[in-house]
Amino acid sequence: MRRARQLGRRLDGAATRLVLPGLAGGLCPSPVLAQAESLLSLHGDTLSAGGLSLMFTGLVVFATTTSVLYVRERSRWQRREGELAAGLEAARGHQERLAALLAADPQVVLSWDGPDAKPVFEGDSGFLGVSGSAMALAYGSWAPPADAKRLEVATEALKERGEAFAFTFRAKGGQYVDAEGRPVAGRAVIRLREASGERARALTLQDDLVRVSADQATLAALLAGLPQPVWTRDANGRLSWVNGAYARAVEAADGAEAVKNGLELFDRSEREAAGRARQEGRAFTMRAPVVMAGQRRIVDILETPTPTGSAGIATDMSELEAVRADLQRQMDAHVSTLDRLKTAVAVFDASQRLVYNNSGYETLWSLDPNFLESRPSDGEILDRLRTERRLPELGDYRSWKAGVQAAYTATRASEDWWYLPDGRTIHVVASPHPQGGVTYLFDDETERFTLESRFNALSRTQRETLDSLREGVAVFGSDGRLKLSNPAFAQLWKLTPERTAGTPHIDEVVSLCRPLFPEDAVWTEIRSAVAGVRDAREDYRCHMARRDGTVLDCSAAPLPDGATLITFADVTAGVNVERALTERNEALEKASRLREEFVHHVSYELRSPLTNIIGFAQLLGEETIGALNEKQRDYAGHIVRSSGALLAIINDILDLASIDNGALSLDLEEVDVAQTIAQAATGLQDRLADSKLELKVEIAPHTGPLRADGKRLRQILFNLISNAIGFSQPGQTIRVSAGRVGGEIRITVADDGRGIPDEVKEKVFDRFESHSLGSRHRGVGLGLSIVRSIVELHGGRIELESAPGAGTRVTAVFPPEGMRISDAAE
Repeated sequence: MRRARQLGRRLDGAATRLVLPGLAGGLCPSPVLAQAESLLSLHGDTLSAGGLSLMFTGLVVFATTTSVLYVRERSRWQRREGELAAGLEAARGHQERLAALLAADPQVVLSWDGPDAKPVFEGDSGFLGVSGSAMALAYGSWAPPADAKRLEVATEALKERGEAFAFTFRAKGGQYVDAEGRPVAGRAVIRLREASGERARALTLQDDLVRVSADQATLAALLAGLPQPVWTRDANGRLSWVNGAYARAVEAADGAEAVKNGLELFDRSEREAAGRARQEGRAFTMRAPVVMAGQRRIVDILETPTPTGSAGIATDMSELEAVRADLQRQMDAHVSTLDRLKTAVAVFDASQRLVYNNSGYETLWSLDPNFLESRPSDGEILDRLRTERRLPELGDYRSWKAGVQAAYTATRASEDWWYLPDGRTIHVVASPHPQGGVTYLFDDETERFTLESRFNALSRTQRETLDSLREGVAVFGSDGRLKLSNPAFAQLWKLTPERTAGTPHIDEVVSLCRPLFPEDAVWTEIRSAVAGVRDAREDYRCHMARRDGTVLDCSAAPLPDGATLITFADVTAGVNVERALTERNEALEKASRLREEFVHHVSYELRSPLTNIIGFAQLLGEETIGALNEKQRDYAGHIVRSSGALLAIINDILDLASIDNGALSLDLEEVDVAQTIAQAATGLQDRLADSKLELKVEIAPHTGPLRADGKRLRQILFNLISNAIGFSQPGQTIRVSAGRVGGEIRITVADDGRGIPDEVKEKVFDRFESHSLGSRHRGVGLGLSIVRSIVELHGGRIELESAPGAGTRVTAVFPPEGMRISDAAE
C-alpha cells in the first residue's frame, strides 16, 4: 500500500507537469485549470493509479477541445475586427467625399432630430447675403416676405408632420434659391442651394418671359379695348391681327373672322400707299374717308413698320371736321354780324398788321378799301389818319401814339376818348388778345353828347329848387362831369363858384374835396358810381368824418338818364350826440373791467393771508398750543366761521375770474345725480336745522347719470339750496327734484319764500347784485352768478320762475348726454 501511494504521487506529479504547462500556456481557461488543481489536491491521496490515468486522459481531452475552440473564436473575432476597421475607413472616405460635394456648390443644409431640437447647420450661407449659418433660418432677412412666409410654413410642416417640399424663388439679393425639404432617417433636412449656371439663366429667362408675356397681354388688352380700329400685318402685308373696333368697322363677327377673310378697311389706293411706305421702311400717315359700320367717316391713318411686318391705327376725325366746319360757319356769321354793326371794328395780329375790319370801320374813318386790303400796320393807319386830320389835335403825337399802341403789351382792355377836329367824339376800346394782337372798337358818341347837352339845358330849370336845399347836391353826367350842383354843395366842401362852374370831371371834384376827407377807398367808390363801368348801377352810401370835425352822410343814386345824383347831408350834431353816448358806454364798460380786475387782484392777495388766519384760528380753537377759556374759544370759533365765509366769497370771485379768462376747465365724468344732491345737502344740514327748514329730494326713476364735473355740480346745488335757505321762513320746505325731459336733465330747487319781483328777476344772476327782499339773507351777490356761469360752461341754461309771495323755482337744465361742451359753447 505504501508503494502504491508513492507510485500515485509520482504519477500525479508527472501529470501535473504535463498538463499544467499546457493549461498555463493558454490552452485551458483559468477556471478549468483551477478546478483540475483542486481535484488533484483533494483526491491525490485516495485515487488509484487507474483512476488517475483516466482523469489525466479526460483532462487532456478537455484541454485540447477548449484550446481548439478558443483558437477558432479568436480567429473569427480577428476577422470581424478587420471587417469593422475596413468599414470605418470606408465611412470616413464617404464622409470626406460628401463634405467635398457639399462644399462644391453654394448651399447650406439644415437638419433637426425632432420638432423641438436645435438645428444643425452645414455648408456656407454666404450666397444668401447673410453672415453666419444661423442667419439662414432668418428667412425674412434674405427672402421676399411672401417667400419667407412660405418657407416658414413649409419648415413647420416638415418638422411636425414630415411633409416634404421643393420650390425655387428669387432672394432679395437677386439670386435664385432652390429650397428642398424632406425627412431623412428620422431627421428633418432642408437644403438651400443657389441656382447657378444654365439653371439660373433659364430661371431668369423664365421670369423675363412671364414679365414680357404680362406686358404683351396688357398691351393686347389695351389695344383690344381701344375704340379706334387697330391692326397688324405680316411681312407680306396681310392682316395678322385686328381689334374689336376694326371688326365692328368692317362688320365682321370678331377679329378672327376679319383676319381669316382678309376684310380691308381702306381702299386700294390707301393700301398701296401704305405698302410703298412699308417697303421704304417709313411710317405712313394719311387722312382719308372710309366706310365704318355702314357710315362714312373721316379718319387719320397711321401705320408704322414693325420687326415682323407693320401695325396701324385709324383715328376717327369726323367730329373734329364737323366742329371745324361749324366753327367756320360761326366765324362767317360773326363776320356778317360785325359788318352790320355801327361800331367800327378792326383786328390787328401780333405783328400789328390789320387782319380784319368791318364796313363800319371803313365808314368811320373814310379809308380806301384797297389800302385796307393791303394789310397795313397799325402805325401806318394812324399816320394816315393824322395826315388827313382825323385824329385829335395833339402837341406830342409820338407819345400819344406810343400810348395807343401800348395796348399790344397790356393784359387788360383799355378805354379812351378821342375828340376829333371835326367835332366828333370817338369812344375807343382796345382789347388785347391772349396770343398777341389787339381788337379796336370805335363808337361815335357825338350824338349822345349832343343829347346830354340838351339834358343839361333842361336841368338848369331845376337849379332854383336845388339851391334852396340845405343838403349838398351834385349831379354828374354819364361822362363823369358835374352837370348840376347847389350852393350847399360848394359850402360843405368849401369850393369856390369858379371851381364848380365849367362842368368839372369827377376826378377834378375829388381832388378838390380830398384835403378835407383823404379816404381814397370812399372816393374810389364814388368815382366808380359816377364814371365807372358796372354791370348794374346800384346805390352807394357812406359816412364821412372830415378833418374839420364835420360829419356828412353821402348817398350816390343812379338816375334813369345815366346820370348820378350825389347828396351830402350834415349830420354833425347827431353824430356828436351818438359819440357822447358811445364814449359814456365805453367808460362804463372800462369801469366794469377795472372793477373786475381789481376784485380779481384783491381776491388773490386776500386769500393767502386769509388761509393763514383760518389755520391759526383752528390751531387756537383746537387748543393744541394751550388751553383757552370759554370766551376765547367762542371768539376763535367766530374767527374760523367768518374767515371761512370770507374765503368762500373770495373763491367764488376767483371762480368767476377763471370762467371769464377761459381758464376754468371741467373734469367731465358720469355723475350720480341723487348722490351729488345728498353730498351738497350734507354741508347745509346745520343751517337747515338752525332755520327749522325741511329738505325734500325727489329723483325721477329714469333720470340716470349725468355727464358733468361732479365738484362743480355740487357747487351749483350748494349755492342754490343755500340761497333757498336764506329766503325761506322757519317751518317751510325746500324741495330739490331731478328728472330727464326730452333728453335734457333738469335739476330744480324750489322754496316757499317771499318770491322775487319782476324788476329784480333780471338782476339776480348779475354779479355783486344782492337783494335781501326783507329777509335775513345777506350776501355779496355771487352765488347765483357762479351757478349760471358753471351751468353755461356745461352747455346748459338756468330757468327762473318766481312771483312775490309764491316762492321761487330755479332750474338748472343740462344738455342731452353725448352733447359736447364745445358744441354747446358754439
